[in-house]
Amino acid sequence: MPIALYALAAASFAIGMAEFVVVGILPAIARDMSVDIPTAGQLVSLYALGVALAAPLLTAATGRIDRRKLSVGLMIAFVAANLIAWQASSYPMLLVGRVLAGMVQGVFYSMATVLAANLVSKEKSGQAIALVFMGLTVALVSGVPLGTFISDLFGWRATFLFISVLGLASAIAQWMLLPKVIERPEPAKLHQQLSVVLVPRMMLVFLITCLSYGGAFIAFTYLSEILQKVTGFSVSTVSMVLILYGAAVTMGNIYCAKYAGRKGAIKAMVVMFAVLTVILALIEPVAANPYLMVPLIMVWGAMAFGSIPVLQLYVVQQAEKHAPRSVDAASGMNISAFNAGIALGAWLGGIVVANYGLLATGSAAAVVVAFSILLVLLSGYFDKKHTQTTQEQSLTDVA
Repeated sequence: MPIALYALAAASFAIGMAEFVVVGILPAIARDMSVDIPTAGQLVSLYALGVALAAPLLTAATGRIDRRKLSVGLMIAFVAANLIAWQASSYPMLLVGRVLAGMVQGVFYSMATVLAANLVSKEKSGQAIALVFMGLTVALVSGVPLGTFISDLFGWRATFLFISVLGLASAIAQWMLLPKVIERPEPAKLHQQLSVVLVPRMMLVFLITCLSYGGAFIAFTYLSEILQKVTGFSVSTVSMVLILYGAAVTMGNIYCAKYAGRKGAIKAMVVMFAVLTVILALIEPVAANPYLMVPLIMVWGAMAFGSIPVLQLYVVQQAEKHAPRSVDAASGMNISAFNAGIALGAWLGGIVVANYGLLATGSAAAVVVAFSILLVLLSGYFDKKHTQTTQEQSLTDVA
């Protein structure tokens, strides 16, 4: 694999840590800012909302900018956003820093997905995309628990300062390692790229991403609180559990992508989401038992985050069939769908916690993810119909 992919993975690590570390330090922020846990949960939902809104619009608007300059520029903006969070004197200011960082992420991941695929041969595109997103999974393995550990020692603000340093280092790496000239298809005009949302097949894929990935965040947003208040773990023990969670995420990312390569994205998604549904439904009955809760969390991480490269590759494949001039925009829209799901999941999770308690988030998440399985099966049916139609058209043209 080209060394430039590792520069993108380093940026993905910094961004992934920024996105998910809040889950580990949410109680500390809530105490320091004098807000309740559901309100603090907005740091997750509004960050994701920033990604969701920015991904399609800014990805399309920046389509003609040199990829190397854009990638580095995005990371500099990311550093600035996290410095705002570091110095935030009020909760609204902290929200501003989070939303700005989310907007950067929305453009970066959509650009990096297509950029990674363009840096390798077509048959290796899935591996290249998985490598970039490996930075995200490594962030879950080490970045999130490390951020929680830093917060425990020096306060939550130090975590955002550390993320800023990582972001600056990744910007330097990209400037040094990314090719100065990156070949890619001529992008469509802005309105043509945004019109991808009007393609029914693409909208179905975006909806699958939103519900399957985002649904789990109904519970994941409040994982640290569940582990501390229900399972009875200390803050330092939660950090260790998150390390195990991240290790499981890494394994899921690798093996789910390989499984999708062998069996196809549709079958892989059905299996992953079915297992995830069962796991989420088991949170309430096993949460008080640490010996059952830890392995359950590991399977949860493997299935939920292992779906990221599969879903992202699937949307690129679908865009090449149904919106070939809007592949960048489709990738960006799927990033938007990921984070729209996170925003909705965190928001719904707050409602569930306020009305039914922490443990009810598991059952609520299970219902949403289960529904996404039906959409995956529907998408698979349409894929078969499209293949049959294409084959019949080819035979007609030959005749």
